[in-house]
Amino acid sequence: MATTGRLHRTLAWGDCDPAGIIYYPTYYRWMDAATWALVAQAGFPAARMRAEQFTLPLVDSQCEFLSSPTFGDECEVRSHVSRWGRSSFTVSHEVVLPGEERLLARGSESRVWCQYESGPGSALRGVRIPDEVRTALGAPAP
Repeated sequence: MATTGRLHRTLAWGDCDPAGIIYYPTYYRWMDAATWALVAQAGFPAARMRAEQFTLPLVDSQCEFLSSPTFGDECEVRSHVSRWGRSSFTVSHEVVLPGEERLLARGSESRVWCQYESGPGSALRGVRIPDEVRTALGAPAP
């Protein structure tokens, strides 16, 4: 069973457009943060990723905007891995107003588990997603 990550965000003034509603790139920033939080929850926080020279380049992203929160709303990003490959995976996200369970946005990100060949800034190569991550995030058995 897939593990669901939950990331809480308060819609700040800087996240809004002049009308006081969410500016669409905010959803993409939140989805990015939610993916990294999910990976950290699986045992690979940023410090470990850097130490082991891993990174997660984004290769595809999409978002469907369904309803808009307004300045000050408490939102929750609910995320889980919806597709597993050898070195790639897709994280599906839903952004909701938790008290109302109103769905604000639904999106996904496809990422590749990569390792730097000789440190940050050098070439990347896709590598197998560690079993530790797969297990922690509920990947089906091979």
